[in-house]
Amino acid sequence: MAAPSSPVERLARLRAPSAADLAAIGARILEGLPAEIRSLVGMVPIRVEDWPDEDALAWTECEDPLDLTGLYRAVPIAERHAQALPPSEPEMIFLYRMPILVEWAERGCALEEVVFDVLTHEIAHHLGMDETAALRLEGRDDPS
Repeated sequence: MAAPSSPVERLARLRAPSAADLAAIGARILEGLPAEIRSLVGMVPIRVEDWPDEDALAWTECEDPLDLTGLYRAVPIAERHAQALPPSEPEMIFLYRMPILVEWAERGCALEEVVFDVLTHEIAHHLGMDETAALRLEGRDDPS
């Protein structure tokens, strides 16, 4: 009987999910959100990049690109409604592929679960929730 392979050896045999794979998962998740949330978010596109760019890191005050798995680029909905202004630029949800894949490997759960958590977290911030409320929406109470 062969010795069990290490996690690194098993990972080396796998094909990492592509940007298109993550975008498709994200689109399915958005379609499955409750109607109340979908009506607030609308038909926001999802864009998958391998890594967050310098602007995203600066805007979120992240020093480590592995800490930023997603970003909802838009004026937060409450702020936009308070100003009674249309969006100044197209709204977009960014998913950052490499940080998501690292989190997926660390958590050992389904990739869909990680993408769900990232999307709901970003939507929560867009709807005006703070970090603690966003984590609760994901089903996590602990910010670690």
